[in-house]
Amino acid sequence: MITDLVDYLNNNLLIAHYCGFDISIPLPSYWTFDRFLKNFDNGVLSDIMKSQVQFLAKKGTVDTSFIGLDSTPIATNTSQNNPKSFLSNKFKPDHQPKADNDCKLGVHTASNQTNEKKFEFYWGYKNHVLVDCISGLPVYEMTTTANVSDSVVALDILSDTHSFLPITECTFLADKGYDVKNIYNQVKELYEGECIIPLNKRNTKNPKLLPQGNPVCEAGLAMWKDGKFSGRNRTLHKFCCPLKSSKDADCPCHHKNFLMVKSTVAAPNTLPFLMI
Repeated sequence: MITDLVDYLNNNLLIAHYCGFDISIPLPSYWTFDRFLKNFDNGVLSDIMKSQVQFLAKKGTVDTSFIGLDSTPIATNTSQNNPKSFLSNKFKPDHQPKADNDCKLGVHTASNQTNEKKFEFYWGYKNHVLVDCISGLPVYEMTTTANVSDSVVALDILSDTHSFLPITECTFLADKGYDVKNIYNQVKELYEGECIIPLNKRNTKNPKLLPQGNPVCEAGLAMWKDGKFSGRNRTLHKFCCPLKSSKDADCPCHHKNFLMVKSTVAAPNTLPFLMI
């Protein structure tokens, strides 16, 4: 946050001096930094970063033999992201924050554990960063709205990086959010590299159930019960996505079945489920 930056510089004047500020006079205020972010052309900063990465590559400080990609959430400064806010509709897709008309509703897990099921919603953006895993230095970054899936922009990030810093014969590391066939194919066929990505156990036959029997989707949302019907000596319970009733809703985890009419799934020791 800008407030954190202002506090840090005021409490570390030596760092402020090395950044080029005149510490003999008051440092820039919050609003000065805010205007700078709004008015400054981001393309200039991107070009500076590319030139620095190319310089470091020539010096042998960074290379692309082992590269890793991940994203981090950037929450918008709005009351709807305040954990002390108990509004029932603060994370409704059609309840756009007035403080930021460009941000989108996103979701992220509390940790990178394979069996992590704790999801947190937020309004804001995502910062996708490709790093040299040996030096730990970033080689490329891209910021998107929070509703953009990590795997969707991965190929663009690799392509843009390859345009100014070749990633041929690289080893690409990422978490299970990038376990997508297209990524494996492009890294292998186009860049002659290999991927090290944990499997994402999507579309399992054993969905997590709440005590009352409602299945929990991959985004951590409880499915709504929408009736039942019987036939062929069995009873089918019908469940629907809680976001389907909203016209502008978007699946937080971008499940491929979100826009499909219906799909079925059955769990052992339970009645078959019909989810739409």
